Amino acid sequence: MTPLVRATLAAALSVGLAPAAAQITGNTIRIGVLTDMSSLYADGTGMGSVAAAQLAVEDAALARRGIKVEVLFADHQNRPDVGLTIARRWYDTDGVDVIVDVPNSSVALAVSQLSRDKNKVFLASGAGSSDLTGKACSPNTVHWAYDTWMLANGTARFVTRAGWDTWFFVTADYAFGHALERDASAAVARAGGKSLGAVRAPLNTADFSSFLLQARASKAKVIGFANAGGDAITAMKQATEFGIVKDGQRVAGLLMGITDVHALGLAAAQGLTLTEAFYWNTNDATREFTRRFAPRHRGFHPNAIHAGVYAAILHYLKAVEALKGDADGAAIVARMKAVPTDDPLFGKGTIRADGRKIHPIQLVEVKTPAESKGAWDYYKVVATIPAEEAFRPLAEGGCPLVN
Repeated sequence: MTPLVRATLAAALSVGLAPAAAQITGNTIRIGVLTDMSSLYADGTGMGSVAAAQLAVEDAALARRGIKVEVLFADHQNRPDVGLTIARRWYDTDGVDVIVDVPNSSVALAVSQLSRDKNKVFLASGAGSSDLTGKACSPNTVHWAYDTWMLANGTARFVTRAGWDTWFFVTADYAFGHALERDASAAVARAGGKSLGAVRAPLNTADFSSFLLQARASKAKVIGFANAGGDAITAMKQATEFGIVKDGQRVAGLLMGITDVHALGLAAAQGLTLTEAFYWNTNDATREFTRRFAPRHRGFHPNAIHAGVYAAILHYLKAVEALKGDADGAAIVARMKAVPTDDPLFGKGTIRADGRKIHPIQLVEVKTPAESKGAWDYYKVVATIPAEEAFRPLAEGGCPLVN
């Protein structure tokens, strides 16, 4: 069991709670950020997700209305058994009402089922598998920010339609990677392209040379990296060292965010086409959030996962306050679905019956070093995809909650 760290963000009124908090279990709403603190997803989630949760609680300002909110956080170590042990303790012993973030889809799928069993709430932001709103959907889960279908529909379709129509995938060998490869292959086929094969690489691979050699030998026009975080960064760096792009093949990072581009550097990442659910430099509201966020996360700018944690918690707290209770997780999620979302980072949106939060997304191209005007100025927006086109059609996911 990893140590749990508790950060109390608001104190209850010394004279007792206001009537609005009368049905809050233990007079406190407890939010558990279950994340990667020490491995390949730590920069893109980790303490950044904790900072986003803290900002959401501060901005919800429930303390002014006598409602106490606490944030707990822990490292799941990218292991489903560790993640489930923490989640069970949070739910059964520590009074946690909602778990958020959970990068690593294998952990997230397990936590989603546990949250359903315990009638709690799971707000997935770090996990990518579209199965969370497909065959494994739950009345207690909302999936925010992005998923594998959305990523594939954006990047793979765009690149294929541009004439790069044969693909070979280097895939992270667990639930997320498998789902991303599956969804990307389908997107390539819908766009008139063809998948020539794939190779599976273990999580946290340090040496991609054998996998890259197989990808090169495939003669595919595009090598698609169906991985994320440290794996995507390592694979991209080693592909550059191998001279794959110089030899005429193109590489595509199917899940790469701004923290990954920052780690790669513009010299290595320039020209990459990415699908993004959030960009810090979009408008005044996103820039103001970034100004407050960066000092809490080593100067890093927020990515879509961090933004998803923030926005999901804001909407969750509104639902709890409206219902005047935090005990019935399914009822809270039903309320979240019934009321349109509206927050500074994603704007107006909705949550569908399958738990999928939908919003417009952007296709971006990474700038060259000469084009960048300063730190974290990394993207050129190529296109904006409307919400109704960005995510998998409701009827095609196989979610039992959808009639």
